[in-house]
Amino acid sequence: MRGIAGWAGALTLLALAPAAGAQEAGDVAGQGQPEVVRPLTPIPPDRLDAMVPKHPGYLGALAPENLARPRPAPPFDVTGTWFVDLSRGFADYMFGPPYPKFYAPGREALIEQPKAQARGETYRDAIGQCYPPGMPMLMTRVWPHAFIQLPTAIYVISGFNNSVRTIFLDGRAHSDPDLVVPSYNGESIGRWDGDTLVVHTTYFETDNHYIDLGIPVSDRFELVERIRLIDDGKVMEVEYVMTDPAMWDGEWRSTKRYNRQDHTDINEAVCILQYNANLPGTQLGSQTAAERGQSEVEGVAGDE
Repeated sequence: MRGIAGWAGALTLLALAPAAGAQEAGDVAGQGQPEVVRPLTPIPPDRLDAMVPKHPGYLGALAPENLARPRPAPPFDVTGTWFVDLSRGFADYMFGPPYPKFYAPGREALIEQPKAQARGETYRDAIGQCYPPGMPMLMTRVWPHAFIQLPTAIYVISGFNNSVRTIFLDGRAHSDPDLVVPSYNGESIGRWDGDTLVVHTTYFETDNHYIDLGIPVSDRFELVERIRLIDDGKVMEVEYVMTDPAMWDGEWRSTKRYNRQDHTDINEAVCILQYNANLPGTQLGSQTAAERGQSEVEGVAGDE
């Protein structure tokens, strides 16, 4: 994603422009409601253009011209809703053990997390404080993930906080490191290697970004995924290869499987107290709509 700084600057200049007009006093229909007067001043085309973040030199993934370009047929279409396979046990949400040889920050996490657990405390519970889990931990949250595959990109929308990830397939290179804005899911570039989709992700945000038991990542963290469909397309297998020369030695490898789930959808989800208090399993979340004082709505799903 390029040109974000320029885009923000354009918005700042727009905000500092002279006001279009002041609200005039008045009374609407004698109801004591002030009349609002909002004169509009046209915005020049160059300023309008500057408000849109762009990456000059190549088309966006959803540009019709980009979508229409001839490309080899992909070996598979991962479009669908997927849920992590935890059939072996809940601890399979973790990406280790086995672990690589961690440097001091990772070793500290492996030592301090069990101590905190023994005290009945959480350790580096950034996700519980509404920080994005980021990749790869996002993929093992107990929420479904919707994959939408187009010729130019795969859009991944997760049920957890509606996190959005884009895997670009249109042949672009990674962004200029001087212009890119790091993110918790990073910038992902995919390519086809036989019957496997290989995805290279870099440019990660490091603030409160952890793996497993609070193991931190640095700005040198990179992730390579090898994705393929097995079992007649019912299972998505992902091999994760993680490197971070500032945090551990060599490669950290893990393989996860995700089951196709055709009877679920992604709903709106935000990390705020009012929402979390009503999740299933909480006191409020176990109440019926009537017990919560919610008005009845005719014709909703489930009514006979």
